[in-house]
Amino acid sequence: MKKLIYYTLFLLSFQLLSAQNFTRKDSLQGGLRAERTSYDVLRYDLNIKIDPKSKSIVGFNEITFKVVENTSKIQVDLFENMTIDSIIYNKSRLNYIRDFNAVFVNFPSVLSTDMSEQSIRFYYSGKPIIARRAPWDGGFVFSKDSNGKDWIGVAVQGTGASLWYPVKDSQTDEPDRGASIKVAVPNGLMNVSNGRFLGSEDLKDGFTRWDWEVINPINTYNITVNVGDYVHLHENYKGLDLDYYVLRQNEAKAKTHFEEVKPMMDCFQSKFGEYPFKEDGYKLVETSYLGMEHQSAVAYGNKYFKGYLGMDLSGTGIGLTFDYITIHESGHEWFGNSITSNDIADMWIHEGFTQYTEIVFVECTLGYEKAMQYANGLKSNVKNDKPIIGYFGVNCEGSGDMYPKGALLLNTLRHVINDDAKWWKLILDYSNTFKHKIIDTKIVTGFFNKESGMNLTPIFNHYLTKTAIPKLELKTRKGKLEAKWSNVDKDFNMPIDITLNEKTIRIYPKNDWTSTNIKVDNTKQIQVLSNNFYILTE
Repeated sequence: MKKLIYYTLFLLSFQLLSAQNFTRKDSLQGGLRAERTSYDVLRYDLNIKIDPKSKSIVGFNEITFKVVENTSKIQVDLFENMTIDSIIYNKSRLNYIRDFNAVFVNFPSVLSTDMSEQSIRFYYSGKPIIARRAPWDGGFVFSKDSNGKDWIGVAVQGTGASLWYPVKDSQTDEPDRGASIKVAVPNGLMNVSNGRFLGSEDLKDGFTRWDWEVINPINTYNITVNVGDYVHLHENYKGLDLDYYVLRQNEAKAKTHFEEVKPMMDCFQSKFGEYPFKEDGYKLVETSYLGMEHQSAVAYGNKYFKGYLGMDLSGTGIGLTFDYITIHESGHEWFGNSITSNDIADMWIHEGFTQYTEIVFVECTLGYEKAMQYANGLKSNVKNDKPIIGYFGVNCEGSGDMYPKGALLLNTLRHVINDDAKWWKLILDYSNTFKHKIIDTKIVTGFFNKESGMNLTPIFNHYLTKTAIPKLELKTRKGKLEAKWSNVDKDFNMPIDITLNEKTIRIYPKNDWTSTNIKVDNTKQIQVLSNNFYILTE
């Protein structure tokens, strides 16, 4: 696994109060029991055949692991609609018990920590669940391109990689040594997966196998297949391999459209550090569904539009200056793929930071003012329906507000810190410090506190666990300005900037009326710099 930083379950008491809303199936998928924590995956070697006619898969996954706690039983996961053909260990079949999507594999004797690395070969087959609204509902997509050729993809974030292959389906463990993905598809089609292309082999049965390998640790939901009539475009940009696999009929437009990748890489590498999977290269792969951050094989389905299928999610017009899917899904290579949350309850660590990369890209290309306009345009997308952080141990994400509200939290923190040199160093150091690591909200908060020299915990807690937006209230008393925060807990403490007579002043409200030394007759003379913070004003 990537160096797992174990966490004290954030908001555990809150979770336990609501545990009755979840089932055993949920805890089997999202929880960390001994059958999962007793072993550490080192590598996956996936070898399968995909048949578009029957919409089926057959093959095996060889799982190489080391034992970290003595055990005679481990949990592997495979959706219960898929068939287990056999599980082989040292040339012998193993017994197993299925419990919903969990497969408890029994060994003939105890595996001890002093043993060398072990491996099982898990043979399986079946028809994987088909997504109806990929990537939102999770599953395989069997479709046809405009020339009538098969076009197949898969997207399973949140749903689970075990929907289509046997795997330790937990974000807490990634294969240290990466994975090989060997996929046989009908002759005349190509499969594109993660990492580097190793070669292809005609199997003499109407199928050709396409072999790929990723050598970096990888989220299990990021392992992917893309089957189609692809053409390959390649160039090396400043030492980084850029590869594009697009439908044959879109080759010309792709050459022009994907030029945007170069300024994006310049921007992101300057702000977040070197592309984190340089050894595996960077790819965009055209898909029939909108997109997904598949590591080193980013799924692209935005139909060569600017914006989000030609729409501007910010409502400012600025979102039409770039391809949303290219920028957002590539941003995940740093935030989500390199830095990973250990539970999907903390998925804001992926999505909030990645939506913030859009703001950063706008600032790189159009400047600070346009970036702030774009950021403020995202406010209209926040629903404040439920907390951003979900429930731990039960495979439960929080609100979709993790995207815009998470980005707005980061933009707010930038202006709370109020020192751009410190801010950009913090973001760069965050990306580099936790490169290829698995973390949680407590670790993020602690890092930001330490590097900023400020106690930002109350701010993180409020925006991540509350639905109310902090409201700044102002009044005058005896010719001086007083201020307070409402809609907040007692410990909430966030500075805010105002202007008076064209002078910017920082004040420090709390949750009760706080006096300042600012002389003012009427609060109408005050302008709150609310565009720099996600707050309400009177």
